[in-house]
Amino acid sequence: MEEKKAGSSLDELMSSFNTRIAELQELVVARNMYPATSITDLSAVDVALKAMEFQLQAVKDRLRDETLAIPKAKNLIDASLRQQKKLQSMSVYVPSFLPERPSVTNLETNRCLLPEFSKQDPGVGSIKLEEEPAALPKEKKGRGSPPLWYITANELDSLSSYMRGRLTLEKVNAAINDMATYAEANAQLITAPRKKLAENLWDKALEIRDIAMTEAVKGKYFFLENDIKGPALKLDNTGKAILTVLRHLGRLSETRIGHNRVIILLKP
Repeated sequence: MEEKKAGSSLDELMSSFNTRIAELQELVVARNMYPATSITDLSAVDVALKAMEFQLQAVKDRLRDETLAIPKAKNLIDASLRQQKKLQSMSVYVPSFLPERPSVTNLETNRCLLPEFSKQDPGVGSIKLEEEPAALPKEKKGRGSPPLWYITANELDSLSSYMRGRLTLEKVNAAINDMATYAEANAQLITAPRKKLAENLWDKALEIRDIAMTEAVKGKYFFLENDIKGPALKLDNTGKAILTVLRHLGRLSETRIGHNRVIILLKP
Protein backbone atom coordinates (compact mmCIF):
# COMPACT_ATOMS: atom_id res chain seq x y z
CA MET A 1 0.00 0.00 0.00
CA GLU A 2 2.82 2.32 0.82
CA GLU A 3 4.45 1.63 -2.52
CA LYS A 4 1.21 2.55 -4.33
CA LYS A 5 0.95 5.79 -2.38
CA ALA A 6 4.56 6.69 -3.18
CA GLY A 7 4.00 5.99 -6.89
CA SER A 8 0.84 8.08 -6.91
CA SER A 9 2.64 11.02 -5.26
CA LEU A 10 5.46 10.79 -7.79
CA ASP A 11 2.98 10.84 -10.65
CA GLU A 12 1.25 13.87 -9.19
CA LEU A 13 4.61 15.64 -8.79
CA MET A 14 5.59 14.91 -12.36
CA SER A 15 2.18 16.09 -13.60
CA SER A 16 2.55 19.30 -11.62
CA PHE A 17 6.00 19.90 -13.14
CA ASN A 18 4.64 19.27 -16.61
CA THR A 19 1.79 21.72 -16.06
CA ARG A 20 4.20 24.39 -14.78
CA ILE A 21 6.52 23.82 -17.74
CA ALA A 22 3.58 24.24 -20.14
CA GLU A 23 2.57 27.49 -18.47
CA LEU A 24 6.13 28.83 -18.70
CA GLN A 25 6.26 27.90 -22.32
CA GLU A 26 3.02 29.82 -22.98
CA LEU A 27 4.37 32.86 -21.14
CA VAL A 28 7.55 32.77 -23.20
CA VAL A 29 5.55 32.54 -26.39
CA ALA A 30 3.28 35.44 -25.30
CA ARG A 31 6.23 37.60 -24.35
CA ASN A 32 7.99 37.04 -27.64
CA MET A 33 4.87 37.38 -29.74
CA TYR A 34 5.23 41.27 -30.20
CA PRO A 35 8.70 42.05 -28.92
CA ALA A 36 9.18 45.21 -31.07
CA THR A 37 5.89 47.03 -30.42
CA SER A 38 5.24 46.35 -26.76
CA ILE A 39 7.81 48.84 -25.47
CA THR A 40 6.78 51.49 -28.04
CA ASP A 41 3.13 51.21 -27.06
CA LEU A 42 3.92 51.58 -23.38
CA SER A 43 6.07 54.67 -24.11
CA ALA A 44 3.27 56.26 -26.11
CA VAL A 45 0.82 55.65 -23.28
CA ASP A 46 3.26 57.26 -20.85
CA VAL A 47 3.67 60.36 -23.06
CA ALA A 48 -0.10 60.71 -23.45
CA LEU A 49 -0.62 60.46 -19.70
CA LYS A 50 2.02 63.13 -19.03
CA ALA A 51 0.40 65.46 -21.61
CA MET A 52 -2.98 65.01 -19.96
CA GLU A 53 -1.44 65.82 -16.58
CA PHE A 54 0.04 69.05 -17.98
CA GLN A 55 -3.30 70.04 -19.49
CA LEU A 56 -5.10 69.34 -16.25
CA GLN A 57 -2.60 71.48 -14.37
CA ALA A 58 -3.07 74.32 -16.88
CA VAL A 59 -6.84 74.17 -16.37
CA LYS A 60 -6.37 74.34 -12.60
CA ASP A 61 -4.08 77.38 -12.97
CA ARG A 62 -6.59 79.10 -15.24
CA LEU A 63 -9.42 78.49 -12.81
CA ARG A 64 -7.33 79.89 -9.98
CA ASP A 65 -6.56 83.07 -11.98
CA GLU A 66 -10.22 83.53 -12.89
CA THR A 67 -11.24 83.12 -9.27
CA LEU A 68 -8.73 85.76 -8.17
CA ALA A 69 -9.98 88.16 -10.92
CA ILE A 70 -13.63 88.03 -9.84
CA PRO A 71 -13.30 90.70 -7.08
CA LYS A 72 -11.48 93.04 -9.47
CA ALA A 73 -14.22 92.58 -12.08
CA LYS A 74 -16.90 93.39 -9.51
CA ASN A 75 -15.08 96.60 -8.53
CA LEU A 76 -14.80 97.59 -12.20
CA ILE A 77 -18.52 97.01 -12.75
CA ASP A 78 -19.39 99.14 -9.72
CA ALA A 79 -17.15 101.97 -10.95
CA SER A 80 -18.71 101.78 -14.43
CA LEU A 81 -22.22 102.00 -12.98
CA ARG A 82 -21.28 105.07 -10.94
CA GLN A 83 -19.76 106.71 -14.01
CA GLN A 84 -22.88 105.89 -16.03
CA LYS A 85 -25.08 107.64 -13.45
CA LYS A 86 -22.87 110.74 -13.57
CA LEU A 87 -23.00 110.86 -17.36
CA GLN A 88 -26.77 110.44 -17.36
CA SER A 89 -27.17 113.33 -14.93
CA MET A 90 -24.88 115.48 -17.11
CA SER A 91 -26.67 114.58 -20.35
CA VAL A 92 -29.80 116.35 -19.13
CA TYR A 93 -28.03 119.70 -19.61
CA VAL A 94 -26.39 118.90 -22.97
CA PRO A 95 -28.32 119.08 -26.27
CA SER A 96 -28.38 115.85 -28.21
CA PHE A 97 -27.24 117.59 -31.42
CA LEU A 98 -24.04 119.65 -31.54
CA PRO A 99 -23.23 120.33 -35.19
CA GLU A 100 -19.79 121.59 -36.04
CA ARG A 101 -19.69 125.06 -37.48
CA PRO A 102 -17.63 124.95 -40.72
CA SER A 103 -14.49 127.02 -40.89
CA VAL A 104 -15.52 128.34 -44.31
CA THR A 105 -18.72 130.10 -43.40
CA ASN A 106 -20.06 131.13 -46.76
CA LEU A 107 -18.87 129.36 -49.87
CA GLU A 108 -20.57 131.79 -52.19
CA THR A 109 -18.87 134.76 -50.55
CA ASN A 110 -15.45 133.12 -50.58
CA ARG A 111 -15.77 132.18 -54.24
CA CYS A 112 -16.40 135.82 -55.03
CA LEU A 113 -13.43 137.18 -53.09
CA LEU A 114 -10.82 138.20 -55.65
CA PRO A 115 -7.03 138.55 -55.35
CA GLU A 116 -5.74 142.09 -55.32
CA PHE A 117 -5.54 143.64 -58.78
CA SER A 118 -6.37 140.28 -60.39
CA LYS A 119 -8.45 141.91 -63.11
CA GLN A 120 -6.16 144.84 -63.99
CA ASP A 121 -4.87 145.02 -67.53
CA PRO A 122 -1.06 145.39 -67.40
CA GLY A 123 -1.09 147.43 -70.67
CA VAL A 124 -3.59 149.99 -69.48
CA GLY A 125 -3.37 152.28 -66.50
CA SER A 126 -5.43 151.23 -63.54
CA ILE A 127 -8.90 152.74 -63.49
CA LYS A 128 -9.96 154.18 -60.18
CA LEU A 129 -13.18 152.57 -59.05
CA GLU A 130 -15.87 154.38 -57.17
CA GLU A 131 -14.73 155.56 -53.83
CA GLU A 132 -15.32 153.34 -50.85
CA PRO A 133 -17.53 154.57 -48.05
CA ALA A 134 -15.94 155.65 -44.86
CA ALA A 135 -14.39 152.70 -43.07
CA LEU A 136 -16.35 151.33 -40.18
CA PRO A 137 -14.85 151.63 -36.71
CA LYS A 138 -12.57 148.74 -36.02
CA GLU A 139 -14.19 146.19 -33.79
CA LYS A 140 -12.56 144.93 -30.70
CA LYS A 141 -10.42 141.86 -31.17
CA GLY A 142 -12.28 140.01 -28.43
CA ARG A 143 -15.58 139.92 -30.30
CA GLY A 144 -15.19 136.25 -31.16
CA SER A 145 -17.46 134.08 -33.27
CA PRO A 146 -21.24 134.24 -33.67
CA PRO A 147 -23.07 132.81 -30.66
CA LEU A 148 -24.08 129.17 -30.89
CA TRP A 149 -26.67 129.05 -28.12
CA TYR A 150 -28.30 125.67 -28.59
CA ILE A 151 -31.55 124.73 -26.93
CA THR A 152 -31.98 121.79 -24.57
CA ALA A 153 -34.54 119.01 -24.54
CA ASN A 154 -36.16 120.51 -21.43
CA GLU A 155 -36.65 123.84 -23.19
CA LEU A 156 -38.23 122.17 -26.19
CA ASP A 157 -40.52 120.09 -23.96
CA SER A 158 -41.58 123.23 -22.07
CA LEU A 159 -43.20 124.65 -25.22
CA SER A 160 -46.85 124.13 -25.94
CA SER A 161 -47.67 121.33 -28.35
CA TYR A 162 -49.10 123.88 -30.76
CA MET A 163 -45.84 125.85 -30.89
CA ARG A 164 -43.56 122.80 -30.87
CA GLY A 165 -45.46 120.94 -33.58
CA ARG A 166 -43.21 118.33 -35.22
CA LEU A 167 -39.96 120.09 -34.44
CA THR A 168 -37.16 118.01 -32.98
CA LEU A 169 -34.12 119.04 -30.97
CA GLU A 170 -31.84 118.09 -33.85
CA LYS A 171 -33.70 120.25 -36.38
CA VAL A 172 -33.73 123.33 -34.17
CA ASN A 173 -30.06 123.10 -33.21
CA ALA A 174 -29.08 122.50 -36.84
CA ALA A 175 -30.94 125.69 -37.73
CA ILE A 176 -28.99 127.57 -35.04
CA ASN A 177 -25.82 126.33 -36.68
CA ASP A 178 -27.01 127.69 -40.05
CA MET A 179 -27.87 131.08 -38.55
CA ALA A 180 -24.37 131.41 -37.12
CA THR A 181 -23.03 130.66 -40.59
CA TYR A 182 -25.15 133.41 -42.16
CA ALA A 183 -24.12 135.91 -39.49
CA GLU A 184 -20.43 135.18 -39.90
CA ALA A 185 -20.70 135.56 -43.68
CA ASN A 186 -22.19 139.04 -43.19
CA ALA A 187 -19.42 139.88 -40.74
CA GLN A 188 -16.91 139.02 -43.46
CA LEU A 189 -18.69 141.31 -45.90
CA ILE A 190 -18.49 144.15 -43.38
CA THR A 191 -14.75 143.85 -42.85
CA ALA A 192 -13.62 142.79 -46.35
CA PRO A 193 -11.65 145.44 -48.31
CA ARG A 194 -13.31 146.88 -51.42
CA LYS A 195 -10.70 145.52 -53.79
CA LYS A 196 -11.26 141.96 -52.56
CA LEU A 197 -14.99 141.98 -53.22
CA ALA A 198 -16.57 141.01 -56.52
CA GLU A 199 -18.86 143.51 -58.16
CA ASN A 200 -21.97 141.40 -57.50
CA LEU A 201 -21.30 141.53 -53.74
CA TRP A 202 -20.44 145.20 -53.46
CA ASP A 203 -24.03 146.44 -53.28
CA LYS A 204 -24.90 143.88 -50.64
CA ALA A 205 -21.78 144.76 -48.65
CA LEU A 206 -22.82 148.44 -48.64
CA GLU A 207 -26.31 147.48 -47.48
CA ILE A 208 -24.98 145.21 -44.74
CA ARG A 209 -22.59 147.92 -43.54
CA ASP A 210 -25.39 150.46 -43.33
CA ILE A 211 -27.48 148.03 -41.28
CA ALA A 212 -24.52 147.26 -39.00
CA MET A 213 -24.21 150.97 -38.13
CA THR A 214 -27.76 151.26 -36.85
CA GLU A 215 -28.28 151.51 -33.12
CA ALA A 216 -30.35 148.31 -32.86
CA VAL A 217 -27.73 146.16 -34.58
CA LYS A 218 -24.36 147.78 -33.80
CA GLY A 219 -21.85 145.33 -32.34
CA LYS A 220 -24.08 142.30 -32.83
CA TYR A 221 -24.11 139.37 -35.22
CA PHE A 222 -27.07 139.38 -37.57
CA PHE A 223 -28.38 138.13 -40.88
CA LEU A 224 -31.21 139.03 -43.23
CA GLU A 225 -34.28 137.03 -44.04
CA ASN A 226 -33.01 136.81 -47.62
CA ASP A 227 -29.85 135.04 -46.35
CA ILE A 228 -31.86 131.99 -45.30
CA LYS A 229 -31.01 129.34 -47.88
CA GLY A 230 -30.51 126.11 -45.90
CA PRO A 231 -29.35 123.50 -45.60
CA ALA A 232 -31.21 123.07 -42.30
CA LEU A 233 -33.07 126.40 -42.09
CA LYS A 234 -35.29 127.34 -45.02
CA LEU A 235 -38.10 129.81 -45.63
CA ASP A 236 -40.83 127.20 -45.40
CA ASN A 237 -43.37 126.39 -42.73
CA THR A 238 -40.81 124.44 -40.70
CA GLY A 239 -38.27 127.25 -40.92
CA LYS A 240 -40.84 129.83 -39.81
CA ALA A 241 -41.81 127.61 -36.88
CA ILE A 242 -38.15 127.30 -35.88
CA LEU A 243 -37.70 131.08 -35.93
CA THR A 244 -40.82 131.50 -33.79
CA VAL A 245 -39.56 128.97 -31.24
CA LEU A 246 -36.09 130.53 -31.07
CA ARG A 247 -37.55 134.01 -30.67
CA HIS A 248 -39.78 132.70 -27.87
CA LEU A 249 -36.79 131.05 -26.12
CA GLY A 250 -34.70 134.21 -26.32
CA ARG A 251 -32.15 132.98 -28.86
CA LEU A 252 -32.80 135.77 -31.35
CA SER A 253 -34.60 139.06 -31.85
CA GLU A 254 -35.97 140.69 -34.97
CA THR A 255 -36.20 144.22 -36.29
CA ARG A 256 -37.01 145.85 -39.60
CA ILE A 257 -34.56 148.27 -41.15
CA GLY A 258 -35.78 149.72 -44.41
CA HIS A 259 -37.21 146.91 -46.48
CA ASN A 260 -35.08 144.25 -44.73
CA ARG A 261 -36.14 141.94 -41.96
CA VAL A 262 -33.04 141.72 -39.75
CA ILE A 263 -32.58 138.77 -37.38
CA ILE A 264 -30.11 139.36 -34.53
CA LEU A 265 -28.41 136.52 -32.67
CA LEU A 266 -28.48 136.90 -28.90
CA LYS A 267 -25.91 135.67 -26.42
CA PRO A 268 -26.57 133.70 -23.22
